[in-house]
Amino acid sequence: MTLAAVTGFLTLYGPAIAVIALCLLLVALFTGAETALTLAARRRGQEEDGAGQSTLLVERLMARRDRVLGALVIGSRLAGIVAVAFGASVFIEAYGAHGIWPAIGVLTLLVVIFGDVLPRALAVAAPERFAARVSGPLRPLLFLLGPLSSAVNGLVRSLLSLFGHAPPAEAPILTAHEELRSAVAQLHREGGVVKADRDRLGGVLDLDELEVSDIMIHRLTMRMVNADEPPGVVVRQILDSPYTRMPLWRGSTDNIIGVIHAKDLLRALADPAVQPDTIDITRIAQKPWFVPDTTRLKDQLNAFLRRRTHFALVVDEYGELRGLVTLEDILEEIVGEIADEHDIAIQGVRQEADGSIVVDGTVPIRDLNRALDWTLPDEEATTIAGLVIHESRIIPQERQAFTFYGKRFIVMKRVKNRITRLRIRPAEAAPAVE
Repeated sequence: MTLAAVTGFLTLYGPAIAVIALCLLLVALFTGAETALTLAARRRGQEEDGAGQSTLLVERLMARRDRVLGALVIGSRLAGIVAVAFGASVFIEAYGAHGIWPAIGVLTLLVVIFGDVLPRALAVAAPERFAARVSGPLRPLLFLLGPLSSAVNGLVRSLLSLFGHAPPAEAPILTAHEELRSAVAQLHREGGVVKADRDRLGGVLDLDELEVSDIMIHRLTMRMVNADEPPGVVVRQILDSPYTRMPLWRGSTDNIIGVIHAKDLLRALADPAVQPDTIDITRIAQKPWFVPDTTRLKDQLNAFLRRRTHFALVVDEYGELRGLVTLEDILEEIVGEIADEHDIAIQGVRQEADGSIVVDGTVPIRDLNRALDWTLPDEEATTIAGLVIHESRIIPQERQAFTFYGKRFIVMKRVKNRITRLRIRPAEAAPAVE
């Protein structure tokens, strides 16, 4: 092609080519900014050299993350569509109807390389610096696209609400905790994070979502001592117990008058003037501490650390005793089961030869998920028996079976209205007749 031909081509199609170049630049800007702002949000507060005022702009942009990221995605898609449309018109006008295929090939290559791969690579290499540099030019563009982004987010929330999963209006569609959890899950799938580390990180993130009632030891399984029994009997119960602290009740198990610490008991018995048969248990009992069952685990952990105590009794809104919670219970939500030489070995989960799992009804769903890497929901029920009752909407009979969440649940034993033992196997492995 001669110089005159090139000049003529540029003269004829120069405006369209300029629009295509501008659109490719916008695609690169929006795509790189989306990647950079997402990464910078995880480390905001750290400033790169010379970022100063620009970092403040990044902070302001990420304050409306839902709106901003939506605007970036919309802007990138719109700019890419315009670039392809103008490119197709140029090729068709220059080469006829057959020019559509070269247009698709050339524009796709340009958009992928210069509008996606290259800006993302630059953003990943230095997210804070990239975000700080593009935050200024982005402000007017986001101001124009912001209303459209809000409208799209509103439409998305409306569609999600049809399935009962719409987030609150003031909440972002993807929270910081969800982003972190998703990143950890992705690293686990890629082999960068082992299951135990994934579970610990997930446990830390769950502390602000779980309540004390989700992990407490229920009152039916609590070990308590009766203050009205002979002192010698009470002393023997405390010394025989694997627990360091035990609630002390009088008249009714709902009337907790104190908490006995084994060390306080041993200290009192060390006095030669004190005998096990004559000791006054109530005098060495500590004052009980009651907490609401709706207390968040994060708040309860802080309260334990602040009060320098490890034991609290849980009550409901009517003041009725529901159970107890300890510092160890909360820590186990993070690090997994903590066992020592005095723990009782409870066979709550047992693997059978046929591949099924026999589970006590009181086993918490979260513990089962963690141990077996399952994903059974724990929003409506705490124990595996509670999950079966919630899903079946009845109190099942023995040998009754149900299938949900990809598992087959068979009731093995029921005591009064309580399911005490279940057999669980994969749904596809369940026989036709139970």
